[in-house]
Amino acid sequence: MNAPAYTASMLAARFGLELRGEDHAITGVGTLADAGPAQLAFLANPRYRTQLVDTRAGVVVLREADVQGRQGSALIARDPYAAYAKIAALFEPKPTFVAGVHSTACVDPTARVDPAASIGPHVSIGAGSVVAAGARIGPGCVIGDACVIGEDCELVARVTLVTRVRLGKRVLLHPGVVLGADGFGIAMDAGHWIKVPQLGGVAIGDDCEIGANTTIDRGALDDTILENDVRLDNQIQIGHNVHIGAHTAMAGCAAVAGSARIGRHCLIGGGAGVLGHLEVCDRVIITAMSLVTHSIREPGEYSSGTPLMDNRSWRKSAARFKQLDRIARRLPGAEKDSE
Repeated sequence: MNAPAYTASMLAARFGLELRGEDHAITGVGTLADAGPAQLAFLANPRYRTQLVDTRAGVVVLREADVQGRQGSALIARDPYAAYAKIAALFEPKPTFVAGVHSTACVDPTARVDPAASIGPHVSIGAGSVVAAGARIGPGCVIGDACVIGEDCELVARVTLVTRVRLGKRVLLHPGVVLGADGFGIAMDAGHWIKVPQLGGVAIGDDCEIGANTTIDRGALDDTILENDVRLDNQIQIGHNVHIGAHTAMAGCAAVAGSARIGRHCLIGGGAGVLGHLEVCDRVIITAMSLVTHSIREPGEYSSGTPLMDNRSWRKSAARFKQLDRIARRLPGAEKDSE
């Protein structure tokens, strides 16, 4: 397959950028360090600015403020990273899909599959489920009962929708995703646990993307909800009845406990945790490995945890943690403050 080719002027016109310097044919993308004369690179992080001098890239996408450091052709963008993402998508190989149901797929007679959908090998689709036009169900996926897959969704491979899962339009689910499994509902009765039925479902909005091996539990009564354009990385756990607002993004290995509510345009770092039944307002940033133990009412950036240090220093600090209360009580006014 021949690689697509675009001139820098074509890219400028298509994405509203300004071309500085000579026009070049571009057949791919690369980093500042490794790109060749027929490739496009970008500068978004100032720490890589020194690489502008030696880069062999035919064209570099950068901000106006950085253009003086570039000797060759450049595309000026307000947000170079976003501009690069749009350009790079032109060079991403796309798999081909053939409409229809593969001969090895198993589709319940009561399910409805649009003729324009693509159902791959060894797919199972349960009773009452609906697959809309343009949807692409990859090999080994399991679609349980009463699920809805919207137009142009893609389930890459081995995705499981257990039951009562509804996907909006253009949802992308990577391999190993599990949606709609039982929420963690248990009640103690006479010294042993009994299971609380999970009667809700999972509702995913338009344009969401969910990373590999991420799991989202179905609700106990109401649905677990992701609003439009939520982006989840790999290996994330979302508990039952969680509500995540539109345009929020979460990095890998984060976890949100049941019935927490996260606002819109939030960013949650890798390995962070949110305890159950809490609320996080819109436009909050939670840094990596932080634990949210109380509701957040004001936008901003929040962190928790002990910074990394050498082990010997950490052990000394840990030993002193137990002494902090005693020391604080000896400070002037401490007794009054504790009343």
